[in-house]
Amino acid sequence: MRIINSHDILETIEMLTSENLDVRTVTMGISLLDCIDPDGSKACEKIYNKIVRLAGDLVPVVDGISAEYGVPIVNKRISVTPIAMLLGAAPDADPVDYAKALDRAAKAVGVNFIGGFGALVHKGFSAGDRRLIESIPRALAETDLVCSSINVGSTKSGINMDAVAMMGRVIRDTAERTQDNMCMGDAKLVVFCNAPEDNPFMAGAFHGVGEPDCVVHVGVSGPGAVRAALAKLPKDAPLDQVAELIKRTAFKITRMGQLVGNLAARELGVPFGIVDLSLAPTPAIGDSVANILEEMGLESCGQCGTTAALALLNDAVKKGGVMASNHVGGLSGAFIPVSEDDGMIQAVRRGSLCMEKLEAMTAVCSVGIDMVVIPGDTPAEVISALIADEAAIGMVNSKTTAVRVIPAIGRSAGEELDFGGLLGYAPILPISTYSPKVFIDRGGRIPAPMQALKN
Repeated sequence: MRIINSHDILETIEMLTSENLDVRTVTMGISLLDCIDPDGSKACEKIYNKIVRLAGDLVPVVDGISAEYGVPIVNKRISVTPIAMLLGAAPDADPVDYAKALDRAAKAVGVNFIGGFGALVHKGFSAGDRRLIESIPRALAETDLVCSSINVGSTKSGINMDAVAMMGRVIRDTAERTQDNMCMGDAKLVVFCNAPEDNPFMAGAFHGVGEPDCVVHVGVSGPGAVRAALAKLPKDAPLDQVAELIKRTAFKITRMGQLVGNLAARELGVPFGIVDLSLAPTPAIGDSVANILEEMGLESCGQCGTTAALALLNDAVKKGGVMASNHVGGLSGAFIPVSEDDGMIQAVRRGSLCMEKLEAMTAVCSVGIDMVVIPGDTPAEVISALIADEAAIGMVNSKTTAVRVIPAIGRSAGEELDFGGLLGYAPILPISTYSPKVFIDRGGRIPAPMQALKN
C-alpha cells in the first residue's frame, strides 16, 4: 500500500505555493561542554571557534536544499549548551562576554538567532546560575542575535519560586534597557516549566546535556495549510472528521520536515535530531492558528469553546506528526503567540481574547503566554506571579509551558507595540495588578505534584 499518492503530492505543492507552508527553522544544536575554561576570555574564544567550525556551512547548505527542492526555509538558527554551565568553572568571568561571543559567532556564520544564554534552575541554583540570570538584561541589550531561556520548574521537581521572583525583575529590567528598541530584549527571553532539550524554536532553544555533540533539528509550520484544508470541509462535518483531516495535513507537513532534516544532516555530516511539528503562525494574513479555530466554527478566537477547539487541534497535530516521523520532539503542537498571529491580534482588538482566556488556552496548547505585550508599569511581582501561574499549569499537567511577555515601557493597555518582521505587532493587554508581592516574596519551592512519583 502506498502511504503517499500523487494527489497527496499535489496537495503538498499547493500548500507550499498558496497556503504559507514552510519549514520555519533548521536549528543546529552544539554542545559547548568542551569549551569550559576557568579563564573566561579563553572560554569565549573556544565558544566562538567551535560554533564557527561546526556551523560554518549551515546557511549555504540549508539555502541549497531550499533552492533544489522548492521548499521555503525561513530561518537558520543555532542552539547551544546553557551558558550557566560554563560559568560555574569561571567565577570571575563576566557572563555578558559569553553572550557577546555567541553574538559574534552567530553573525560570522549568518544565522538569524542563537539560543542558549540560559540556565536550568528548576530545583535550585548551582554555580554560575545566579550570575547568568542577573546578567540577562545587559546581555540582551548589548547583543543582537542572542536569545535567553530559564527553566524554573518541572513536574518532577516543582517550581523554584526564588527563580520566579528573579525573573519578574529581570523581565522588567530588560524592557527598560531596550525601551528605545520597542523593548525588544524581552522578545528574546522566555521562562519555561518542563523545557524540552531539543526545541528548535526561539527564543527558547537550547542544547540539552543529553543531546549529541552536534545535531540538526527541524521546526515545521503550516497553520495556513491546515486552515485551507478545513475550509473545504462541509460546515456540518462532525468534529471527528475535522480531527482526521488535521491529522492527514499534519502528516504531510511533517514528512516535508523529515526530508529537509535528513538532507541537512547528511550534507553537514551530523546526526538528525527531531522534527518539531508545531503550528507556528506569522503576522501574514491566512497564516494564523486563531483562524484555524474560527474555521472550526467559532465566531472569534477567545470566545467560549476556544479551549476545546484548541485541544482538538493540538492533539490531532501530534497524532498526524508521529505517524510521519520516528523522531518527533521539541514542543510539537500549536503556538498561540499574540503578536505573531494576525487572527489573535484581531481577536484582542474585538475584545473576545483576554489574558485570562489566554491562560486557559495554555493548558492545552504547546507552549504558553507567548509574545504578549503588557502595560509598561506592570510591577515585577505581577510578572513573577504570571510566570508562577503558567509554571503551575505545566507542572501539574506534565507539559511544557512558558512565558514570553513584554512590558511596554511608557505605554498603557489599548495601545500597540510594533516589533516589525516575523515578531509582528500586538495590542497591549491589560493585566490584573492586585498585588501578589507577599506570595512572591516568600520564595522557596512549590513542591512537585503527585505526578512526579509515577516511576
